[in-house]
Amino acid sequence: MGTAELHSIHVHPVKALRGTSPREALVEPWGLAGDRRWALVDDGGKVVTQRRHPRLALAAAELLPGGGLRLSAPGREPLTVAVPPAGATAVVDVFGTEVEAATADAAAHTWCSAYLGAAVRLLHLDDPATRRRIDPDYARPGETVSFADGFPLLLTSLASLDSLNSLIAQGDHAEEGPLPMNRFRPNVVVAGTPPWAEDDWSRIAIGEVVLRVAKPCGRCAVTTVDQSTAGRGREPLRTLGRHRRFGQDLAFGQNLVPETTGTVRLGDPVRVLA
Repeated sequence: MGTAELHSIHVHPVKALRGTSPREALVEPWGLAGDRRWALVDDGGKVVTQRRHPRLALAAAELLPGGGLRLSAPGREPLTVAVPPAGATAVVDVFGTEVEAATADAAAHTWCSAYLGAAVRLLHLDDPATRRRIDPDYARPGETVSFADGFPLLLTSLASLDSLNSLIAQGDHAEEGPLPMNRFRPNVVVAGTPPWAEDDWSRIAIGEVVLRVAKPCGRCAVTTVDQSTAGRGREPLRTLGRHRRFGQDLAFGQNLVPETTGTVRLGDPVRVLA
């Protein structure tokens, strides 16, 4: 495979909000430390994402020491949110799976609702080791995940994005490309591989951390949201539908499950183990 390495790291403290790109991150059993430990829910208890509220792309969450947040968004004064104390929890529906989580304080609900123009609450996944199991079709006993769509980490590659952008340039909506990597909201981005090489991986190491490749990542309408304007387009789903259909999924990137924990750093070698 050559000299593949970790090109970038992305942590999204609140599901669907803009995150940060640290130089290193701790890999925990359920994902990168602090990644998607918080989520918004509507008044019916369902998780809220950019599928329904693309304006979430313009709001940002910064992780604070201890697991709290600093929220910011256009037209709003920033807000600091503390980790909720142990006690009352609420149930959130994450794409059909019920997950118990702790409720943030009223000020956080008010701030988020005012920004979105819709009633929402902010919840914190207080116990990621027990609250939410990975899909049993792909999990080993006891494996859990945060508020991520389905798996602890998402990997993408620069070469595959370049290939996808070349296909978009040949399609009916070439004016929408080239797309940046933030459309796909990955956790780890790899450089130095051939296009689509990750399709053939089943087990890899990033630095000292070993990860299992569970399945290709099926993409949804969030990838059509411009993360800098919150506007919607048709790409990349139109092109993925023509060139990257895996069963029912339009695939870009690979879902990962940690087999070991440890710290990953920019420039770490990426090795294919199987």
